[in-house]
Amino acid sequence: MRRTVEAGMPDAYWVQAELSDVRVNASGHCYVEFVQKSPLNNTLLAKARGMVWAHVFKLLKPYFEQSTGQAFAAGIKVLVQVSVAFHELYGYSLMVCDIDPAYTLGDLAQRRREILRQLEEEGVLTLNKELPMPALPQRIAVISSPTAAGYGDFRHQLEHNPQGYYFRIELFRAVMQGEETEATILSALDGINARLDEFDVVVIIRGGGSTSDLSGFDTYLLAAACAQFPLPIITGIGHERDDTVLDSVAHTRVKTPTAAAEYLIGRMDEAAGTLHTFAARLQQSARNRLQQEHRRIDLLRRRIPASAYRSLSRSNLALATMQTRIRQNAATLIERRRHRLELLAQRLVDASPQKQLARGYSLTLKGGHVVRDIACLQTGDQLETRLHRGTIRSIVAQTENPIKH
Repeated sequence: MRRTVEAGMPDAYWVQAELSDVRVNASGHCYVEFVQKSPLNNTLLAKARGMVWAHVFKLLKPYFEQSTGQAFAAGIKVLVQVSVAFHELYGYSLMVCDIDPAYTLGDLAQRRREILRQLEEEGVLTLNKELPMPALPQRIAVISSPTAAGYGDFRHQLEHNPQGYYFRIELFRAVMQGEETEATILSALDGINARLDEFDVVVIIRGGGSTSDLSGFDTYLLAAACAQFPLPIITGIGHERDDTVLDSVAHTRVKTPTAAAEYLIGRMDEAAGTLHTFAARLQQSARNRLQQEHRRIDLLRRRIPASAYRSLSRSNLALATMQTRIRQNAATLIERRRHRLELLAQRLVDASPQKQLARGYSLTLKGGHVVRDIACLQTGDQLETRLHRGTIRSIVAQTENPIKH
């Protein structure tokens, strides 16, 4: 069988397959398992064992990862050149001698496009980008590894910014490479979501390391969670190649953690610049208003003498008019009072005893008091009768009662 296989398939062949298992032993040899799945229901159609000798693997692995930015690990599709071998103890296997990174790049790009298309169909692709970025992003939730150099650079950049802006930074731990990337970042997002009111933005930073460890940022679940997160997300994963899916859905993507810090400082600079502009406009407006008021006050000051003269003239005229009216009213009142007094005097004269006596009446007195009732007289009383001309003294000889009708 070995001779038959070697004779029947003597050449090297290009094979498209998916890596379902990748293991490297202590000697540096890499053992893989190639599979082919149905595009309809993802069932397994074919499987073959593969092997990469150590001297080939130490060249092939860095070449592939540098070219694709993807780790040579299970779950990716590859185009490999293999020779077919059969061993009496280990059976059938494919001996890998070369790999074409372009095929994997195309598959990865297709996978990213499919994730982005799915997010767009669900209407969530640009939700995070549409959130307003706070003018003062000072409360920052950072998702990163605590030992990452990029996280230290990020903190140092913010805490020692030249303008002295204050930033409050809280780290939410996550694994930033490998199989645990998706799960730990999602857990960190859940922790931040439970305390939304305490933060302004979320920063996901990685920094350093190989670009082959970025596959964890190209998953649907992570992209969907970030796209729908209620706070703006800034990514600074530290790579120069095409954006990851996470970069595509984040509010703002920068290249490095330091660039993320510079972006936040820049936002503060913009806010400070706006405040300075408003302050300058306010000062200028205040100066203009003061100048206007000074001019108005100066104009009013110049108008005061003329206004005072006009006011005094009007007051003098009003006083003169009032004096004239007072005199006229006083004269009229005096004349009315004088006429009334004359009438009253005439009435007094008409009502005086002398006037009555002149008319033929007389006035009888007894002891200096006027006699009004005969009942107060007795025989022998001395009376004094005053006439218009002269006085009669008499003694009562007899009295008569008044006639009763």
